[in-house]
Amino acid sequence: MTEMSPKAKSFTEEQVVKALTDKFQDKVKDAKIKPRRIVLDADRSVLLEMCKTLKESYEFEQCSCVSGVDMKTFFQVVYHISSYANKMVIQITVDIPRDTPEVDSITPLYGGANWHEREAYDMFGIIFKGHPRMERILLPQDYQFFPLRKDYEVGRRI
Repeated sequence: MTEMSPKAKSFTEEQVVKALTDKFQDKVKDAKIKPRRIVLDADRSVLLEMCKTLKESYEFEQCSCVSGVDMKTFFQVVYHISSYANKMVIQITVDIPRDTPEVDSITPLYGGANWHEREAYDMFGIIFKGHPRMERILLPQDYQFFPLRKDYEVGRRI
């Protein structure tokens, strides 16, 4: 019989949520548990540290999606991070003020976030601090606008 290493321990959704709310306390604004999924709203100031905790302590190995959302008065960034060991996905949403659209990049932790963060920058102008290559990915480098912002005028000429 082989012993399980501490890394091989599996966690439930409830254990992960309890650990995050204990560690980050009031910076976790809301957390819901669904089968094989955690939906959590967090303060942007703890995002990178929260992702480090998820990766290093709870085996969340892959960032599969980073999406920007324009809520008119503020932006949101939504992260989907998977743990194959625990068979669950965590969705983390952070609010970002429109006047300082910045949040820490998680690309140094999750290489899969790289192009998603660049796309969110390209479409919404959200800046991911610490990203190794924060520049446009789809549009020309000299493009002056962010086309998925709700204040963008369709048909506008540069």
